[in-house]
Amino acid sequence: MILNYLALAVPFFLFFIWLEYYIAKKQGKDYFKFNSSIANINVGIAERLIDLFAAGGFYFFYDYLHTHFAIFDIQPSILLWIALLLATDFLWYWYHRFGHEINLFWGFHVVHHTSEEFNYTAATRITIFQALVRTSFWSVLPVIGFPAEMITTILLVHGLYPFFTHTRLIGKLGILEYIIVTPSHHRVHHASNEQYLDKNYGDMFIIWDKLFGTFAEEKEEPTFGLTKQLGSYSFLWQHFHFLVEIAYAAKEQKGFWNKLKVIFGKPSEFDPEMRAKAEKRFLSVRKVKAHTTKFRKYVIVQIAFTVTALFLLLFFEHYIAFFLQTMIALFILVTLINCGAILEQRRWVFYLEFIRASLITITTFYYFPNPTLIGMSIVLLIVSLAYFSNLQKLYLRLIYGKRKILKSV
Repeated sequence: MILNYLALAVPFFLFFIWLEYYIAKKQGKDYFKFNSSIANINVGIAERLIDLFAAGGFYFFYDYLHTHFAIFDIQPSILLWIALLLATDFLWYWYHRFGHEINLFWGFHVVHHTSEEFNYTAATRITIFQALVRTSFWSVLPVIGFPAEMITTILLVHGLYPFFTHTRLIGKLGILEYIIVTPSHHRVHHASNEQYLDKNYGDMFIIWDKLFGTFAEEKEEPTFGLTKQLGSYSFLWQHFHFLVEIAYAAKEQKGFWNKLKVIFGKPSEFDPEMRAKAEKRFLSVRKVKAHTTKFRKYVIVQIAFTVTALFLLLFFEHYIAFFLQTMIALFILVTLINCGAILEQRRWVFYLEFIRASLITITTFYYFPNPTLIGMSIVLLIVSLAYFSNLQKLYLRLIYGKRKILKSV
């Protein structure tokens, strides 16, 4: 039986998130906020999900480069494993640094920094866009001569370690502070304090920051998040807000080169007024003001279901047809958007339920093309459309309770 044991990463990370939460609560430390933690986990679920379809592509990309362009024929040995680890982290440093110094790359990386809390849930905020950019940096490795098997093995280790640096429970670690990236170092990196901005880019080793002048020691309590907090838990907006802002800023510029300067300029020089323009266009949509937190229960149920579905999908991926994988993936993505919209108490979450119902219906018809089922579905659709307004009001009342409608936010 061929199982994907990398799927065990899902319960592995969830266990440590729970453990950190439990210890923080026992110590009376309020390090977790419901909305922020759910938004963080949503991003992490999406990354694991998309990785199901993309991971193989990364491996074949490295293998293709190694087969056709390798300068040396490197064979595994202890020294070369160490050399590969150091080279991987060195390239990460520059990928990470450019991710903070170039607008386009910051648009992909900013998702990781949006969280206003710093815990293991924040560590899960990785996106496929970041993976694509850093793969372009790591593409140097197979050209040097490192085989794809070695690279992907090192990347597993390199991807695991930084998860544990995203915590406030661990203080400074003595002599290790001079060698590796510690939670203290990474707290600095995630801070929006003026003296901490654009510091500590290393992923495993802090030596690169000390060599290239980007090191800062943690001295005062960090404030986490962006210098101008996003103020939104929307799954989509957290992913794309800065790219939208770049598009607005480039549109206002005259001439091709001026537009390129915006796209590849520095985030520190980016016009902050673009945020308000983008939000006015995409976030000024009617939502409700719930006087209850009962919608949180619905979100928790959806997240629990989604995490379980993700784990089973990954674990048994070799036994699930591509069509079913695709439909489950789409269902999970719509659910993540739904959870983010509910956290923001948006009224259009009702439409997402129709999309999810449609995905279930299409999948059912694909495997059971029964005329009776098709007829029943058509009748159900007609009835739903006829009573659409009443169903929407009932749905919103069940989720949000009694509410006040806000026309713009």
